[in-house]
Amino acid sequence: MADGSVHGDVHERYAAVRTQFEENLEKGEDVGACFCATVEGETVVDLWGGWADPARTRPWARDTLVNVYSTTKTVTALTALLIADRGELDFDAPVAKYWPEFAANGKAETKVSHLMSHSAGLSGWKEKITTEDLYDWEKMTSLLAAQAPFWEAGTAPGYHALTQGYLVGEVVRRITGKSLGAVFREEIAEPLGADFWVGLPASEDGRVAELIPPPPGTGVGSNAGQTELQANMSLNPGIDVSATKTRAWRGAEIPAAGGTGNARSVALVHTILANGGVAKGKRFMSEAGCRKALELQVEGEDLILGMPARFGLGFGLAGVIPLPNPDDSMYWGGYGGSLILIDMKARTTIAYAMNKMAPTTQGDMRALGLAMGIWTAMGTI
Repeated sequence: MADGSVHGDVHERYAAVRTQFEENLEKGEDVGACFCATVEGETVVDLWGGWADPARTRPWARDTLVNVYSTTKTVTALTALLIADRGELDFDAPVAKYWPEFAANGKAETKVSHLMSHSAGLSGWKEKITTEDLYDWEKMTSLLAAQAPFWEAGTAPGYHALTQGYLVGEVVRRITGKSLGAVFREEIAEPLGADFWVGLPASEDGRVAELIPPPPGTGVGSNAGQTELQANMSLNPGIDVSATKTRAWRGAEIPAAGGTGNARSVALVHTILANGGVAKGKRFMSEAGCRKALELQVEGEDLILGMPARFGLGFGLAGVIPLPNPDDSMYWGGYGGSLILIDMKARTTIAYAMNKMAPTTQGDMRALGLAMGIWTAMGTI
């Protein structure tokens, strides 16, 4: 495994994390992966290793990128939080204040906070759509603006797996005149030097790892006994992992599922939140603006996930999964296993991304096991 060996830097205190990361690869739990943790804005673990393709012909390099599916949602949320912090976006305002067409079909009172917290009742499209439709921003947003919600906004959580990115992204576009990917790139990624993209240029295609789908019959949409609402989310259009290999998917802005990056870039952008609005010596947001993300918006049995949920503004809050410093922590994961954990009290970010997908939308024990290593070394658990 010489070419697929583990590389990177680990502060001595966190040496056990490197051992765990290496074991995941050696045991075949990972094919290729990366893991990064920051404390007080300083990178304490930055690891990568394994292979970027299932045939094991391309080693996973320092600058390898991968589609992180729903971990993209946190970058979208961060962009909205940034715009809100400078006074251009009010989460308590009706969506229609910024996007007048959205008021159709009983949505005049739906708030931006409902979009951010998966409680707008727009967990999927009522019209039949295809994967190719996801690349058509105007079509996707126009359909959502026109349709009636599946349930009354704010009354229950229901994971907006694909729709959330179009909904929040269109609000951002109406306010700024730019796409969400462009705002994120100009205002966050470029100033930080973060290698994360919502809409990947073709020039970067050669660095992208190939996702390995979960075993047949185990992924999203394959479980029997789905409710009509769950089936609508998971099967319209359905998740085709092979689409992530196409230029159309990578180049499109799909701000809930199409982001391309790695653990280092995900950990880096969220140091803004973990460190009270400051990253790499630059103030991006106020501390109060960062802490807005922790404000509980909705909790209860998620109508789509079929499990308890607690959502703040764009992030999952502690309680559903146990986190150190639960009043100051938040997280989100992507289909297959990618994960970001943010602790505002300990000022830490912990991020993981990989290409061997597990049949989960909320992270799995590979990422959580590595996070436990960080927490143990810090003495927070």
